[in-house]
Amino acid sequence: MTDVEDTFYTEDRWQNWIGRVAEEELDPENEDSARLLLNLQDDAAIAVAKIISAYEDDRLDEEAAIDELAGIREIVLDDVELEDEEKRMLVDGVQTSLVCVFYAAEEFIAAGPAEDGTVEEYVHAAADAEANEDLDAALGYLVQAGTRIIDGDELDIALVEDLEYGLVSEWVNGLDSLQSAMSDPEVVEEDED
Repeated sequence: MTDVEDTFYTEDRWQNWIGRVAEEELDPENEDSARLLLNLQDDAAIAVAKIISAYEDDRLDEEAAIDELAGIREIVLDDVELEDEEKRMLVDGVQTSLVCVFYAAEEFIAAGPAEDGTVEEYVHAAADAEANEDLDAALGYLVQAGTRIIDGDELDIALVEDLEYGLVSEWVNGLDSLQSAMSDPEVVEEDED
């Protein structure tokens, strides 16, 4: 179990992204602003995908993979110090989207892919649970959907368009980043304008 990357994700990497967010004039309606936030999200999802790949290739055992995920989760979900409240809220949205990604990866490594349903069925079950104000169940269903996505099932992003805006739509957005990361785990380069 050697030859694993020293670190899959670092505090410095996250802080570099947060620094970019702090410097930019952010407008969620603006394509460049939206791309910066999506890149921030995708970059963390790619690190998660690389850990899963290392686990599947026997370069990490289960315990080491779970530890690596926990390390990234700690970095990414920590409170962000940004002066601008609106920017803090935008980064918080990214962090919220990534919560489901971390749990899905941990569940996949610990228990493998969910057996009982399709990605679409889990997303609909999560939306129903959210409508009934059972957010724990909603997250649980999406974690199961995430394990299916990691296993190669497809998340139809059109599903998101049918969802009410809320935690489920944020979490599904994160799963979309995970799906992209699993299919193409290349590092997101920080574009310099």
